[in-house]
Amino acid sequence: MDTASRTATGDLTFRDATHADVDALVALIESAYRGDSSRAGWTTEADILQGQRTDPEGVLAVIEDPASRLLVVERDGTAVACCQLEHRDTAAYFGMFAVSPALQGAGLGKVIIAEAERAARADWGVRQMQMTVISVRDDLIGWYERRGYRRTGEMTPFPYGDERFGLPQRDDLQFELLVKELGD
Repeated sequence: MDTASRTATGDLTFRDATHADVDALVALIESAYRGDSSRAGWTTEADILQGQRTDPEGVLAVIEDPASRLLVVERDGTAVACCQLEHRDTAAYFGMFAVSPALQGAGLGKVIIAEAERAARADWGVRQMQMTVISVRDDLIGWYERRGYRRTGEMTPFPYGDERFGLPQRDDLQFELLVKELGD
């Protein structure tokens, strides 16, 4: 899927990630969620998780998974955002969503999630988008709710002890499933 979009957020190009994108995408995802650089945006998890958000192996696994695609969003040839779409029977899973901290709050996220929903419907014929969000991220959950997602109350444990997911700074972390029914 190579599509271009002219929006209030500027000229954007959407395309599937390749092996050549791995390092840039790891850096983008880390910058949006971890460390001091993430504090420039509002999606930071720096106060609840230290360590890594992802690694080259994790990004490469998504790129190589035939049921997934990693959507790269570029402006002027530079990756400014990304998201994972995974085909799960009648639903799609939305994850690994990152927007450059310097560009957060300008409407880019809204454009990307709308394109992800459109692509999932068009490419896989799915009727529902699913995602998991750390349940204590009220601001982020509120943002998704304003985009039509609803909380299900269905929780899964945070993988404490698995440093691939970060180093928790609190002991009450869990993931909540959010869903959105996709129209025709």
